[in-house]
Amino acid sequence: MRICQLDGRRVALWGWGREGRAAYRAIRARLPTLPLMLFCPADEIARVAADPSGTASDALLAIESDPSGERLSAFDVVIKSPGISPYRPEAVVAQAAGTRFIGGTALWFAEREDARTLCVTGTKGKSTTTALLAHLLRAGGHRTALAGNIGLPLLELIDADAGYWAIELSSYQTGDVADSGTRPGVAVALNVFPEHLDWHGSQARYVADKLRLLTDARPRIAVLNAADPTLAALSLSDSDVRWFGRDDGWHLRGNLLHRGAEAILDTATFALPGQHNRGNLCAVLTAIEAVGLDAVALAPHAASFQPLPHRLQTLGVRDGITYVNDSISTTPHASLAALELFRDRPVAILVGGHDRGVDWDAFAQAMRQRPPLAVVTMGANGPGIFDLLAPIAASGAFALERADDLPDAMDKARARLRGGGVVLLSPGAPSFGAYRDYTERGRHFAALAGFDPESIASIAGLGIA
Repeated sequence: MRICQLDGRRVALWGWGREGRAAYRAIRARLPTLPLMLFCPADEIARVAADPSGTASDALLAIESDPSGERLSAFDVVIKSPGISPYRPEAVVAQAAGTRFIGGTALWFAEREDARTLCVTGTKGKSTTTALLAHLLRAGGHRTALAGNIGLPLLELIDADAGYWAIELSSYQTGDVADSGTRPGVAVALNVFPEHLDWHGSQARYVADKLRLLTDARPRIAVLNAADPTLAALSLSDSDVRWFGRDDGWHLRGNLLHRGAEAILDTATFALPGQHNRGNLCAVLTAIEAVGLDAVALAPHAASFQPLPHRLQTLGVRDGITYVNDSISTTPHASLAALELFRDRPVAILVGGHDRGVDWDAFAQAMRQRPPLAVVTMGANGPGIFDLLAPIAASGAFALERADDLPDAMDKARARLRGGGVVLLSPGAPSFGAYRDYTERGRHFAALAGFDPESIASIAGLGIA
């Protein structure tokens, strides 16, 4: 649905985060006389009035704080922020009454059918992969946009011009691409692990929603990880499928990057933390090759890529202890990948946060085989993780501590690392409840470790360059 097609319809916005504000501005720029309803929490209404978008003087914008099923049903179209699940009871009621729910991503794709889009999704590694993709394209002299879930809503760039669009998509947004009716040029899928179960309602629905970028959006070219069982089992008759991570394409042998049988370069000195990020370089190069560019020539530019904040980010050393901020980690799989990076050093890992009902059994099994020095649990699901790990820790394989919050967890971790080592924040769970988002959690971790939160927080390269 294009924005002009909203004209004459009853339209509401649901959510006033950055995505909601971007949707408001994009609609107002094209439809200045369209009446709009905004649903947002009561404590945000004052912020809406003070917003520099001009909402205070917008007589055609009404605001309510109670988006009940009955109220949502009064609208033909509701443009919702990504974090709001369409499976919420009030949304289900409205959909049954005929209300259509879409996101800003769907509006952008419908407006920009001519854009050369390279979309990246996956449970783990999608932000770094998208940023690395933009980095290499720009190194090749191509004007490239870096946007999407990585921190810049697409609608903020609705009228911008770029040769290529490197777009990160969360599982909240992949369906929007399909709903837009516009086929992406390239869709990159890195992996699929259980995640966001509270938003999707079940693991099966999460997988189906995540894969809609491939199954329903029908990308012209699909770049898939051959090592992921879910992706390897897909049949995509409408897409040209290119594989990475197997011997006939881009793949790694240790740290050595190969294209088929040909060794291209050694990645050992690259600032890409973790083997999984080096593996995702193979995804980037496969995507670059898919659009007809010389990936072999661009590959060496990965050496100048700088890691993103809150993603296996080494903050520095204090009193012999190295502090690593992996606040973006919201699955146990991500925590295990982080531990693998520091397997040869004494590590105290901080895990736990918002409880999404994700299974931690695989994490527990890994603690039987290659445990860190210490595990400190915290957050709403901390007690459950503690109870799961307690019988394993009883053997003396690792120390297990229970903490009330992040400051307490930091104290307990430091106490376990008297001789030096790594305090690793890789929670394997979202930050909701204790923090607004993973960024706020990571900034608090940095401050507790004695580092300036302002200096570690920004993502370089967002927008068009």
